This record gives sequence, C-alpha cells and structure tokens, in this order.
Amino acid sequence: MKREEEDQYWMQEAIKEAQKAESIGEVPIGAIIVRNNEIIGRGHNLRETSLDPTAHAELVAIRDACEQIHAWRLLDCTLYVTLEPCPMCAGAIVQSRVKRVVYGTTDPKAGCAGTLMNLLQEPRFNHETELTSGVLQAECALLLTRFFRRLRER
Repeated sequence: MKREEEDQYWMQEAIKEAQKAESIGEVPIGAIIVRNNEIIGRGHNLRETSLDPTAHAELVAIRDACEQIHAWRLLDCTLYVTLEPCPMCAGAIVQSRVKRVVYGTTDPKAGCAGTLMNLLQEPRFNHETELTSGVLQAECALLLTRFFRRLRER
C-alpha cells in the first residue's frame, strides 16, 4: 500500500474516534497513534465530559499509547488527527517524540502545525516531527462544520 493510501486508511480510524466524540456531545475531533502498522493509542475530544481543558484528542491518544507501550517516548509512531494540533498538543507531540503527524483539516484559530505557526518543525526544539496535512480534509472539515451548524441551530 502506498503511503497516501495508508494515511487515508488510518485517518478513517481517527474519523471514527471523532464520531465517538460527537455521539457524546463533544466537538468531533479524533486521533489515533500507529506503530508497526498497529493502533497503539486512541483518543477523542473529552473536554466537556471530563471538565478538563487538556482532554484534547491528541493528548488522550498520547496517554493511551504511552500506557500501552509502557514508555513516554513514542519513537517510530505516527499520530493521525482530524484537526491540526493546537499549541498545547503540538508541545505534547514534540515532548513525546512522535516521529510523524498526519492531520486532516487546518485550524485557522489555533493551528500550530503550519497555519498560525509550526511548533512541530521548530528547529530550536530538541525534536522535529515529519508532517503531512490535508488527508481526507473534506471529511474532517465536514464533521466540524456540521457539528457547529447544529449547535447554532439549537
């Protein structure tokens, strides 16, 4: 399988996580972490449910993956997330040494993987991450626009 097809396959899994968030009234953002062609971490937005401002999909997935592999370093791992990481998540990605990040749609208000700034590839940090953006962009963006449209209608 080509890298592009592989990225689309795994992004579908991140989208499933986003749908779990939506089903419990959370903003539909989902993330997974893959190592050796296997999902080792899953997460979706849980800020409202857990009353925790740090319960972003990426951080939930990072915690899950670290627990699974009994290590804080996520070397040789790829994080797939439906929305471009914010500064907090980008910092956690760098700190956990994730090798590669693949995201679906940009975040014009908080995106720190190229939109507002690029913390994932900041040469002054001790780790830089490979980055791929725009994978299944339309599907990832639609999840969010549909969610917020419904919210405004209420």
